[in-house]
Amino acid sequence: MAGDDDAYVYDEATGEWRPARDVAAAEAAPPEVRDAAGNLLADGDSVTLIKDLKVKGANQTLKQGTVIRSIRLTDNEQEIDCRYEGIKGLVLRTEFVRKR
Repeated sequence: MAGDDDAYVYDEATGEWRPARDVAAAEAAPPEVRDAAGNLLADGDSVTLIKDLKVKGANQTLKQGTVIRSIRLTDNEQEIDCRYEGIKGLVLRTEFVRKR
């Protein structure tokens, strides 16, 4: 009987067969989340908006330079979850923020 060391998984992104242990290790690592300038973001960081953003459903515009404190990372490396005065469930794209 073959052991786990003999298992291979087809990686659609590269088009190659890779050892299952390598694929499992890559999936277990959290994604790197970077801001518009390429800085690495982490839970609890503060960010500054680099562009005016209209907030859907809130009839409000967040101005360039607004500071957002205590961000939370999501499963999507292009989005961060945060709070701002009067806006519940605010999700921002990382391309519009810069780490403070």
